[in-house]
Amino acid sequence: MTAPHVLLLHGALGASIQFLPLEARLGDRFRVHTLDFEGHGSSPVRTRPFRIGHFAENVVELLDRERLDHVHLFGYSMGGYVALHLAATLPDRIASVATLATKLQWDPETAARESRLLDVARIRERVPHFAAALAERHPGGWESVLARTSEMLQDLGEKPLLGEEALGRITAPVRLGVGDRDTTVSLAECAAAYRGLAKGELEVFPRTAHPWETISSDRVARSIEEFVGAAGK
Repeated sequence: MTAPHVLLLHGALGASIQFLPLEARLGDRFRVHTLDFEGHGSSPVRTRPFRIGHFAENVVELLDRERLDHVHLFGYSMGGYVALHLAATLPDRIASVATLATKLQWDPETAARESRLLDVARIRERVPHFAAALAERHPGGWESVLARTSEMLQDLGEKPLLGEEALGRITAPVRLGVGDRDTTVSLAECAAAYRGLAKGELEVFPRTAHPWETISSDRVARSIEEFVGAAGK
C-alpha cells in the first residue's frame, strides 16, 4: 500500500527549513513534501506581490511537478490559510487539511494591528535574535519579506478569502488546531469556522503559544498521524 502524501506549508515569515524535525517525525508513515512560498527561504521573489492566491499557485505547481493528487495538507499559521483556500477552490486535489495557529477572521483593523508588528527597525532594536533568525532564514533579504507580508495582510484585511461561503464549499475533512496560549489566534474564531465546515474538527493544543519554535513537533506529528489516518478511511 502506498504511503499517503503529506505536504507541509509554512507560516508568514517562515520557511520549509523550520519543518525539519516534523519531517523526520512523519517520515516513517508518510511521503512528506515541503516547499518555500515565493520570496521565502530559498524561493526567489517574483514580480508580483505576496498574496494567498499566489502562494496557492506555488502549491499547485509543486503538485503538478510531482504528479500528486489527493494530497493531505498541513498548514501552520498562514500556511493553513493557504491550505483551506486550496480545499475550497481545488477540492478534487486535496484529501484533507490540518491547520495549527491559523488566523481565520480578517478585517482592516486586525490587519493593521498585525502589520504594525512587522516594523523592521522595531524588530532590530527590540528582538535582535529574531532579526538574526529571519536573516538566516531568508538569504534574499528578510526586510523585503516583512514589507511584502505587511502589504499582503492589509490586502487580506480588505478582501478576506475564507468567509462563511468559502468554508461551506470545503468538502474534505478539516481539523483546525489552536493553542490554548495563542495570543494571535483565538479559540472563538476557530470554533466559529469549525461550525461552518461540512467535515470539521477542532483540536486545542494544551500549553501551546503561537510561535512555531515553541510548539512540540512530536505533538503536531501525533495529531497529523491520527487525523490523516482517520481521513483516509
